[in-house]
Amino acid sequence: MRILFVEDSVDQATAVVARLRRSGYAVDWAKDGEQADQFFQQASYDLILLDLMLPKVDGETFLGRLRGRNSTVPVLVMTARGGLDEKIRVLDIGADDYVVKPFDLSEIEARIRALLRRPQGLSSSATTIGNLVFDLSRRRVEISGRHVQIGQREFRLLELFLGNLDRVLAKDTILDRLFSFDEPAAPNAVELYVSRLRKKLAGTSVEIRTIWGEGYVAEVHDRA
Repeated sequence: MRILFVEDSVDQATAVVARLRRSGYAVDWAKDGEQADQFFQQASYDLILLDLMLPKVDGETFLGRLRGRNSTVPVLVMTARGGLDEKIRVLDIGADDYVVKPFDLSEIEARIRALLRRPQGLSSSATTIGNLVFDLSRRRVEISGRHVQIGQREFRLLELFLGNLDRVLAKDTILDRLFSFDEPAAPNAVELYVSRLRKKLAGTSVEIRTIWGEGYVAEVHDRA
């Protein structure tokens, strides 16, 4: 899953980006609203983390422009301005959630998980499909009650597939969701990660099929 983090504080950005990348997210960091607008027009994002007090173009202006384009990407506002009127105004502009600085990074990750699962129609962090259990909060995959070791990037790939069951995902779409601008991927990266994931899902109800010339599709079967 790919996240756009808009924050002008280098220290704050360094900490948050490092934490989220360790969790397997692809994260692009924009230092102001103007750069964020440029990034958003170049890539597709699953979530935006947005500070309000930004140089050039502030967070509220950026958020207003975003919703003016009819974008439905979830936005988590992260700001030191915590007054009630402030929260109401930002939520009315189009924010999906609001957290006041200083914050705990564990809370941010929990809010991210909650916002990301809404478009996927998931009611909780743990999803069970046949004998497969996919747990977002614990970053854990189990097959028939057995913990399966899975890399962070493979975990995010599985998250992407489970959120798009029966939908063909082009290689470019997968590449866009898994890698940020400053993390260039090898040409065969998608094939490599899909191959690894297939092997680890062997014996489950989830099958990843190649649709030649189009991409990949994850389907659920009753064989497990």
